[in-house]
Amino acid sequence: MSWTQLLANKDAQKHQTSEPELNNMRELIARDLADAGLPGLSADRRFATAYNAALQAANIAIACAGYRITARVGHHQVSLESATLALGKSAEELTDYFEICRRKRNQINSTRTRLVTEGDAKEIVTKAKEFYELVETWIAKNHPKLVK
Repeated sequence: MSWTQLLANKDAQKHQTSEPELNNMRELIARDLADAGLPGLSADRRFATAYNAALQAANIAIACAGYRITARVGHHQVSLESATLALGKSAEELTDYFEICRRKRNQINSTRTRLVTEGDAKEIVTKAKEFYELVETWIAKNHPKLVK
């Protein structure tokens, strides 16, 4: 996959990001990571909320690379693949992990309960934080004007 293919398929469009847009996404990530750590919240809900934080981190990377993923069926999957395209090979292990999580999250939000364990929930929170740090480090190196 390439940006050219994503544009041709209308899965992505060129986009000029802004500091307010990025800061809003950063606030969403902070909120979701905080909420995912709330005691008493089910493992399923913590898992889904941490997944959303990771998805927003992917969207930040995509925006900094000059694109936006269009809202169509499968856009979460395209976002994760595109984040790897933007960030490079160093992100692949994490985006592959979040692709597996995406499928679980879809079930959590629509068809199943108690799908994930406490360990799964803790793991995705840790991985979401790691991924967000990777994105911010990449921004600092490649797009220093967009650093928070």
